[in-house]
Amino acid sequence: MNYSEVKPVTIENGTGVRVSLFVSGCRHHCRECFNPETWDFGYGKPFTTETEAEIMEMLRPAYIAGLTLLGGDPGEPENQQALLPLLKKVRKELPEKNVWAYSGYVYEDFLPEGRACCAFTKEFLSHIDVLVDGPFLLEQKDISLRFRGSGNQRIIDLAATAARGEVVLKCV
Repeated sequence: MNYSEVKPVTIENGTGVRVSLFVSGCRHHCRECFNPETWDFGYGKPFTTETEAEIMEMLRPAYIAGLTLLGGDPGEPENQQALLPLLKKVRKELPEKNVWAYSGYVYEDFLPEGRACCAFTKEFLSHIDVLVDGPFLLEQKDISLRFRGSGNQRIIDLAATAARGEVVLKCV
């Protein structure tokens, strides 16, 4: 997997102060995407064990609430597989941190038989607290929304969703 950027301190991609990892690779190609260069899976730099170690160090300060995955699309099956070791490490070493992920896929695409479902999906989602799902739709663009760009996108509490067996939206 490649990535375009790691931002060590952000506040716009989830609650609290966060570390944001922008992965490369996205098949959605949303009109007026804010990051179209990341559509290319080969864009940016290779995600290495050194990159992973740097992110883990960025996450350690107490003022950092958690990690946000976006891009590109971390929900692309190739990216799910590549991100899984990082997510496992965050859960093991920094269990107090939360993880947000942004995907152009909707939650239902990650369910069995869904177009984003692969051998890694169930475990991938189990390490994510909040999923902001759905493609950016220019005709539903709304700059007044918190943590999303268009009205179709949902902020999903994944633990509550798994427990109830239906999508549970997170109030933010």
